Amino acid sequence: MAWIETIREDEWEGPLGEMRAEVVDRDHDRVDNIMQVHSLNPRAMAAHVGLYGSAMAGTKTLRKVERELLALVVSRYNDCHY
Repeated sequence: MAWIETIREDEWEGPLGEMRAEVVDRDHDRVDNIMQVHSLNPRAMAAHVGLYGSAMAGTKTLRKVERELLALVVSRYNDCHY
């Protein structure tokens, strides 16, 4: 397993601290590793959030529930809990 330096979630301040509300897993009150790896670069975290939002926001061909279902199926197939 790779080791990636991050800023501990309880040390997030400034722009990073402000982003916590956007990236926290509300069910577990913690930030998932997939977002935590961006802690050294808040702009990258914001870009990740923007990309996800854009991908899941809507298209003319798929409803949100269908996009969520596709994401779930692909994640399960890849054995990824995200």
